Amino acid sequence: MTELRNVEADLSQFRTRVIVIALAVLFAFGLIVARMWWLQVAQHERFMAQAESNRTAVLPVVPNRGQITDRQGRVLASNYSAYTLEITPSQAGDLDTTIAELRGLMNITPRDERRFRKLLEESHRFDSLPIRTRLSDEEVARFAAQRYRFPGVEVRARLLRSYPQGETASHVVGYIGRINQREKELIADWPEEEQANYRGTEYIGKLGVEQQHEQTLHGTTGFERVETSAGGRAVRSLAATAPTPGDTVMLTIDVKLQHLIETLYGERRGALVALDPRNGEVLALVSKPTFDPNLFVDGIDVDNWRALNESIDKPLLNRALRGSYPPGSTYKPFMAMAALETGARKAETVINDPGYWMLGNHRFRSHGDGGLGAVDMRRSIVKSSNVYYYSLANEMGVDAIHDFMKPLGFGQITGIDLKGELRGVLPSQAWKRATYKRPEAQRWYAGETISLGIGQGYNNFTMLQLAHAMATLANGGVKHTPHLTLARRNPLSGQVEPVERPPGESLGYKPEHIRTVLSAMQAVTTEGTSARVFAGAGYTSGGKTGTAQAVTIGQKERYNAKNLEEHQRDHSLYLAFAPADAPRVVVALIVENAGFGAAAAAPIARRVFDYLLLDKYPSEQDIAALQAGQGGPPIGTPRAVADVPWPPLPTGASAAQ
Repeated sequence: MTELRNVEADLSQFRTRVIVIALAVLFAFGLIVARMWWLQVAQHERFMAQAESNRTAVLPVVPNRGQITDRQGRVLASNYSAYTLEITPSQAGDLDTTIAELRGLMNITPRDERRFRKLLEESHRFDSLPIRTRLSDEEVARFAAQRYRFPGVEVRARLLRSYPQGETASHVVGYIGRINQREKELIADWPEEEQANYRGTEYIGKLGVEQQHEQTLHGTTGFERVETSAGGRAVRSLAATAPTPGDTVMLTIDVKLQHLIETLYGERRGALVALDPRNGEVLALVSKPTFDPNLFVDGIDVDNWRALNESIDKPLLNRALRGSYPPGSTYKPFMAMAALETGARKAETVINDPGYWMLGNHRFRSHGDGGLGAVDMRRSIVKSSNVYYYSLANEMGVDAIHDFMKPLGFGQITGIDLKGELRGVLPSQAWKRATYKRPEAQRWYAGETISLGIGQGYNNFTMLQLAHAMATLANGGVKHTPHLTLARRNPLSGQVEPVERPPGESLGYKPEHIRTVLSAMQAVTTEGTSARVFAGAGYTSGGKTGTAQAVTIGQKERYNAKNLEEHQRDHSLYLAFAPADAPRVVVALIVENAGFGAAAAAPIARRVFDYLLLDKYPSEQDIAALQAGQGGPPIGTPRAVADVPWPPLPTGASAAQ
């Protein structure tokens, strides 16, 4: 019986173990089935996508960059197709050996290599960097036959930027360049949608309109899904979303006028801004010397960069926006306006001008030893009396001058649609305290106020600010924000969308005060300092000449240009509007180190007005005379603007050619 009970216990234990094992096996199979269901059913879409991605890739398709044109539709920036030879340093092995062997296949100049080395310093080793652009079909075929010898080297078809006007309006148009590390970090902070739009983009606007309207010009990136080989090379296209080209940006400038002005400057330095006072449109924005933006398209080489960046003439400086100058006597009409509006002086008040003005023991010079005698406001502008404005500045004080000039835009950002504008300096006691650290330097002295009245001292403004202020007066005290963008054109539909601008802001000046100042400026062109230059003009205009010091000359010293280096000589300025009865154009310009305003600056303003108001283009003889600094009324027979060929002919070429 005992043995029987033992057998039954063993059988029971065995059955229990079998059941447990069976349950464990069933549970294991259940886990396998559940896992299979999870992988093949629940996660089906996910793993299908992963499998698909192993043999497909989504590639961005960069859109065609939009064009830039002037107000007449003349192209200032466009694109062209070309083959480029590019190296990915991380895949190319020894670069020196690779470049040396590539020279055996095609012409790689020292300039090409220097440009490549500069790009290499600014990029990652896995970036594809161009070493030659604009390859011929023969060069492409020659490389294709030898491609197996050059890992990490590819020929790519790319759209390259072109600036067909060369140096003309280069500071306005700007240029594009490869995206650097700092810009990549900035893009990384953009919203996800904007970041996605720049995938595959290697070039971005760096200056001027190219920078200001980057996203408008860029367009919308497309995408292509391609099947790839085991080596990751594209085999065939599976699907595609076409990119949308960037919009054309139409500017307010007339590039033919712009080119004329730049030509009139010749080798001289300076800046000119021409505005339509009725709406703030910029008709010309000139900075001399200029530069060729095409140098930057492929990446500028070291030699050209050094020549531009280290030149004493600073060709990369946009003098119209960032050149800060004392306005000289062109400031006097605004001082006169300040006197009338603040009640500091009436138009008929007479001041004696003996040729100097005394503050304590300090003598401030004016018109030599003889002076101008009795001077009222009109005569002070026509004859450009310094004494009149010395005494006015002393009566008003620096802070009252500052408070009046600030709404006119002096020492302020005008808000033009171009990056990099300089504020300049409109001095006040608060400005000096904030600018200087030493307590004794923070104090404002009475003598510092005197020179402000004639546009000297701490005063430093841009030609854009000067033109903006003049436009406000010429427009009856209504201020418009200067702007360069006229409209945008959709490249697919051709629809033109004008850029909306806010209405003008009235500064509340009394009309009779404005008439007093503008009338005196009109007399400058008929009986004052620019009368000779505007003799015989077929319109009436108003103006004011100015001569501003580039270096300080002691009160007891006499200015003699021959004793100074060229860069130390006085600047020549002119401020003007026309026609006098209903102004349609305002001009502010400076010719650096060129002396009296009537001699160098005013003659250029005359040709601008002749172009815009009379449709006259100066003769070749007249252009040559102005370039040589021989200013005066036009000489030779002017041409109709439409008769002058565009694009301009090379120097010395004739229309018959």
